[in-house]
Amino acid sequence: MADKKNDAVVVIGLGRFGTSLALELIRRGTEVLAIDQRAKVVQSLSGHITQIATADSTDLDTLQQLGVPDFYRAVVGIGNDLEASILTASLLVELEIDDIWAKAVSKQHGRILSRIGVQHVVLPEHDMGERVAHLVSGRMLDYMEVDENFAMAKIRPPKDYVGVPLGDSNLRRKHGVTVVAIKSPGEEFTYATADTELTYGDMIIVSGRPEQIERFAELP
Repeated sequence: MADKKNDAVVVIGLGRFGTSLALELIRRGTEVLAIDQRAKVVQSLSGHITQIATADSTDLDTLQQLGVPDFYRAVVGIGNDLEASILTASLLVELEIDDIWAKAVSKQHGRILSRIGVQHVVLPEHDMGERVAHLVSGRMLDYMEVDENFAMAKIRPPKDYVGVPLGDSNLRRKHGVTVVAIKSPGEEFTYATADTELTYGDMIIVSGRPEQIERFAELP
């Protein structure tokens, strides 16, 4: 099989969750293929999402014709039709999509999705589409938008800041972010200080404006 599109995402099901997720991914520069079986919904979004198709995601041949197996990541946003949600997710597993995310409308629904091989189950009352977009598309391990202009994220430290005391890194001046806490392997999170030096195995929590955190999280 040819190399998969690691930086592209298939979004199946364009309700409120799927639509907000797809639009946020596109805003962040991620390639999106959006699929919904409702022609009216697809038509209403066609001016905002370039790659969009009216199709039945519970049909294996249809998914193959749309090129879904070429994608590394897929998100199932179907919520009001449990059978379609579960069948679509199972087909994505069958197509060997590496990284599958799926919306669940209940914990029981979520357990079923996990059992059939979905790696990430999202409960929208806890995980809005915009937040999941950050996790799906980038290097963030977790993300929380506290206010319109302030967010926090859990990420791995960029390599240029490994081994440099935070007080000497000029992170806030260069990138507008602050390292709030650090977790070394096998240890609990602790507050970061000016003397803290990051290592490759660490997880860090950074705060700042959402767009600044996005850029910082994408540093190699």
